[in-house]
Amino acid sequence: MKKEDWINYYGSGIKPLDFDAFWDAGLQEMETLSLDYDLEKVNIPSKVANFYDLTFKGVGNAIIHCQLVTPKETKGKKLKGMLKFHGYHDNSGDFQDKIGWVAEGFVVLALDARGQGGLSQDRTQTTGGTMKGLIIRGMEDGKENLYFRQVFLDTAHVARILKGMDFVDETRIYAQGASQGGALAIACAGLVPEIYRVYVSYPFLSDYRKAYSLGAQLSAFEEIPYWFQFHDPLHKHEAKVFDTLEYVDIQHFAPRIKAEVCWVVGMQDTIVPPITQMATYNNIVSKKQLFTLPEYGHEYLPKISDEIRGYFID
Repeated sequence: MKKEDWINYYGSGIKPLDFDAFWDAGLQEMETLSLDYDLEKVNIPSKVANFYDLTFKGVGNAIIHCQLVTPKETKGKKLKGMLKFHGYHDNSGDFQDKIGWVAEGFVVLALDARGQGGLSQDRTQTTGGTMKGLIIRGMEDGKENLYFRQVFLDTAHVARILKGMDFVDETRIYAQGASQGGALAIACAGLVPEIYRVYVSYPFLSDYRKAYSLGAQLSAFEEIPYWFQFHDPLHKHEAKVFDTLEYVDIQHFAPRIKAEVCWVVGMQDTIVPPITQMATYNNIVSKKQLFTLPEYGHEYLPKISDEIRGYFID
């Protein structure tokens, strides 16, 4: 993809007129929930960190699980906070993966997305298709029942929990993730304008219409053509499908973001096509920077972690 193809691309999405009202209502629902959570210590040897399973009750009464990793000593301190979000179908990974951030003075809270590879519950009840993928889960019952509506609200809920910890500096909350995790970090920053900085790699869940038009069968968006193939082969409901998915398209969260954003993309990405990512990046109006790796795709991106290390050490 040539630079001129994406530098001024602002997406194929059609932002619903009630998009912001819809999400403000969701936030109001989420904010009625208790900020209480349960902690259970996990016994993993470390000289620098303590490890905990943290659970809370999210929207729809789902029990949501997170990993909490803190420095050994937090009393009397105000530490930076790090929200971490994982890739599609995955989980928060190993606790020890977060020790490096703790050593740099962070408190890390890593969310398990509902019903994926971690321990969080998915309590979505739907009369529609559940055969493949989570983008379309709940879609046929309307925007309020979209699976990703609930997950996006979970990201805002964990941000509230982290900000409320007495040893965390609520003005220095970072959000980080790759692929689906990148999308959740962007959604979180759009819902919680107090987020300080965001670091994402090749975010998913952006510009569904464009992803579909490119031929999504071999990309991370494959469940959309799959749904049409088996539920609506004549595409009688195509307009309704895409109009509903607009409510969980991260390109529409971009203008709400106040945080500084650092974005990394592999320009050979066939899983989450770069043009779909630019639909969101180009709509961000806060301070931002973009790093492109021309020879890389949806994979480990070398050298970039060293290059942007100072972004987290301020």
